[in-house]
Amino acid sequence: MKRDRKRRIQNLIALSVSTLAAFAGLFWLIFILGDVLIHGMGALNISLFTSDPVPPGIDGGGLRNAFVGQLLITFFATLIGVPTGVLGGTFLAEYARGKKIARVISILSDIMVSVPSIVVGTFVYAVLVKPFGHFSGWAGSVALAIIMVPVVLRTTEDMLTLVPWTLREAAFALGAPYYKVIIQVVYRGAAAGIFTGILLSIARVAGETAPLLFTSFNNSFFSTNMNEPIASLTVTIFQYAMGPYDSWHAQAWAASLVITIFILIITILGRGIIRWRYGRR
Repeated sequence: MKRDRKRRIQNLIALSVSTLAAFAGLFWLIFILGDVLIHGMGALNISLFTSDPVPPGIDGGGLRNAFVGQLLITFFATLIGVPTGVLGGTFLAEYARGKKIARVISILSDIMVSVPSIVVGTFVYAVLVKPFGHFSGWAGSVALAIIMVPVVLRTTEDMLTLVPWTLREAAFALGAPYYKVIIQVVYRGAAAGIFTGILLSIARVAGETAPLLFTSFNNSFFSTNMNEPIASLTVTIFQYAMGPYDSWHAQAWAASLVITIFILIITILGRGIIRWRYGRR
């Protein structure tokens, strides 16, 4: 009886501490989102998306250059990082299955997921910025792509591993070569999971600031030339938040709200795809 009572007390204590921790985390999440929503909604208007910045100290203007620059950098980062991650995950799950090199690459990719983004930014700065003598949008895209690759790689590897090997054997029995089996059978079975990993990787890099400070830098003017410094929304938020003008602070809140909503939509879409595809299982 004493032992059973002791276990109940321990269970109650553990449950109480876990519940308090969960509510504490939920409180700060709601507080941050609510603060961004309250401050951001007041400065959200059409000119924020259609107008370029005005000289410092003058009210008005917008962040069109930053929105366009962020879309360009993220778009090219996706073009670089997604194919690399998908092909790398395919190699680990299909061609290097059970081999030592697969375990080594998987461990390295897990480490890369945890590496601070500023380290990636300094690496790309040393490789692509300093040798060429100037910042560029391409350097920013490469930095974000490096962050995306391990996320896509690990997701692709895990999803392809979940596809039963019997499906591959059935395709082999029909005389299909291995590459066609991967493309037409394995990829179809894991398409929802791979697509979810891609969405999550985009959400991962959409709010990054540190890598872009060392690579694409920023630009106060509208530009789509990826060979030169280009504006980005995250760096602009950082600069405006640190600035002395109230109009800058208001636009920084509005831009933060836009990024938050974008990441929220992508995350919900990814979760919805997982539930739709694997929920019944």
